[in-house]
Amino acid sequence: MSAVPAALAKAAGQLADPAVVRVMVKSLAVTLALFALAGAGLYLALAEVSARFGLDEAWAGLAAVVLVPLAIWLLFRIVAVAVLQFFADEVVAAVEARHYPALGTEARALPFRRDLANAVRGLMRALGYNLLALPVAGVLMFTAIGPALVFLAVNAVLLGRELTDMAWLRHAPPDDPISPVPAVERLLLGAAIAGVMAVPLVNLVAPVLGAAAGAHLVLRRLEQTSGAQR
Repeated sequence: MSAVPAALAKAAGQLADPAVVRVMVKSLAVTLALFALAGAGLYLALAEVSARFGLDEAWAGLAAVVLVPLAIWLLFRIVAVAVLQFFADEVVAAVEARHYPALGTEARALPFRRDLANAVRGLMRALGYNLLALPVAGVLMFTAIGPALVFLAVNAVLLGRELTDMAWLRHAPPDDPISPVPAVERLLLGAAIAGVMAVPLVNLVAPVLGAAAGAHLVLRRLEQTSGAQR
């Protein structure tokens, strides 16, 4: 039986943990701030275009008001997971302290440069895979549900990898970069979190929920390995 439902249940039960709440607030604040900055930049760019071509500046504000919420809806998952990369060690440490105190290891904070590299790689991977999925979704447009299933599948794969890697990278030995979590479990976790992210408001906690569940999957494997070695 898959360990994913149990991992999600334990992760949900820890959402009120002060350490997890702090990460949720920080990551959400940074994510929304990035969208706000992008929105301000978009407005200034559109206002400049309006002035250059003698157009009414009001349309620039209207376009920004329409495009920014659309960008948040389309890109929230990608940006939120990239931002969470910088706080993931706190989530992993909180899960380990509460559920795996006997593991005998401790999540290490990655250097900022490595966090940034991981976040950029994840961001580029998410954008690239979703762009590659666009033609397939276009072909299935007549089925109505086809495009949604295509993007769900793509993002399930991406999220499963990102959310388990957040924990594994903070425990993995330098010579073992391959996650111990089976591909099926990563896919199920990614699909579950992709589904949660489709629900308004609930999607705000989905990245942290996924990171905590991913930590459970990784730490459970490490616990099993540690027990087998004793």
